[in-house]
Amino acid sequence: MLISIVIPVYKVEAFIERCATTLMEQTLSEVEYIFVDDATPDNSIVVLEEVIARYPHRKEQVRIVHHIENKGLPAARNTGLALATGEYICHCDSDDYVEPTMLEEMYNAVKEHDADVVWCDWYLTFAQNERYMKQPSYDAPLDALKAMLSGAMKYNVWNKLVKRSLYVDNQIQFPAGYGMGEDMTMMMLFANAKKVAYLPKAFYHYLKLNTGAFSQTYSERHLQELKHNVSRICDYMHVEYGKELEKELAFFKLEAKFPFLITNDSRKYKLWKEWYPEANDYILQNRNVSSRSRWLQWCAWKGQWWMVRLHYLLVIRIVYGIIYK
Repeated sequence: MLISIVIPVYKVEAFIERCATTLMEQTLSEVEYIFVDDATPDNSIVVLEEVIARYPHRKEQVRIVHHIENKGLPAARNTGLALATGEYICHCDSDDYVEPTMLEEMYNAVKEHDADVVWCDWYLTFAQNERYMKQPSYDAPLDALKAMLSGAMKYNVWNKLVKRSLYVDNQIQFPAGYGMGEDMTMMMLFANAKKVAYLPKAFYHYLKLNTGAFSQTYSERHLQELKHNVSRICDYMHVEYGKELEKELAFFKLEAKFPFLITNDSRKYKLWKEWYPEANDYILQNRNVSSRSRWLQWCAWKGQWWMVRLHYLLVIRIVYGIIYK
């Protein structure tokens, strides 16, 4: 197979029909589909099987594997990776959906550039609107890695096509049991890539239907998971690059705690102050993020929390909560 696409399934009964339909209708024929049932308690698998039955020509290309108990998103991705046989790996979350030419065009791009990894643009899709999310272009893997650490480029798993040998040869897996920030794993793949390429076109629709989800779900467990994954990446990059990425890793820590500033919860503000204070000296140096982001972090650093709250009201609640709802 040319591409193996891994799709974890958990509590997506309302979304998986559209997701699976757009995957079955891909214009690329040589695709291996690996759906990982992470012990979903709803009817997601029933809906999935109904969709697959509509595409009998894909039947032999589809595998549905089942976890006896819920293991979490990273473990589900690892299960899929272990079973994959394709030359390249793609990931899709089962509450999202894709354009029909995604796999074909991304495969053509990796072959055209003889690349280990190719990434593309994507859509941030709300209930009634969506935004085109353009990604930057880089020719060298290290430049792309620095951009991801600095926040200029997203390290999402689902807008990238990766040569499977990068996972296998470097023994790279997702951090089972540590779901928050698990997609940081993609940076480890870039650290081992020899050649990368960018495809300036959007194919993936990332659904964002609950703009308040962050404040509702950031439990103590999620915080521990995030810290684990930040440390995992920092340790890995120190081994691979020594002190070469010291500035970018400081930017990375700032980006990791930046979400604490886009809430109205003073407890999150306290966390921002406690996490990675050594990185604060680099706030104004990161030109890869917007001036608004730097300004917001500077306000927090200087204790101007009233400005942070004002930003939340004007930008998060009004712009994203109403205009892009």
